[in-house]
Amino acid sequence: MAAWIGVSSANHVARGVAGGFLQLCHGKAGPVRRLRPGDRIAYYAPTATFGLKDTLRAFVAMGTVAPGDPWQAEMAPGFLPWRRAVAWAPSRQAPAAPLLPHLSVARDGGWGARLRFGLVPITDADWDVIAAAMAPA
Repeated sequence: MAAWIGVSSANHVARGVAGGFLQLCHGKAGPVRRLRPGDRIAYYAPTATFGLKDTLRAFVAMGTVAPGDPWQAEMAPGFLPWRRAVAWAPSRQAPAAPLLPHLSVARDGGWGARLRFGLVPITDADWDVIAAAMAPA
């Protein structure tokens, strides 16, 4: 089982959490198809609201990819984003800045550039750091 960071605004992640699914990279199929049942994903939100400059820079949800294949859902006429089912775990929001010195994915200063891909593989050790920070109080 692999571990990943997904990137999206917090309001988009909240929609997925409420619906039991995830979307990546504005609904593209490729990133969603890279995930496998049992993979773990933590969502990083650079902003609170898509399209606004309301900086957040926090991990906002984490879960495990559920069994089943990706599917397309119609969100608006002509917009059919790809999704996967996720078993979201109870968690709390965790600011990223205090975690960065402890994450190998951020060590060489390439953190921001990596996140632009929308789906970033991480080590089990990185997952443990993020999951501990997001554990419910």
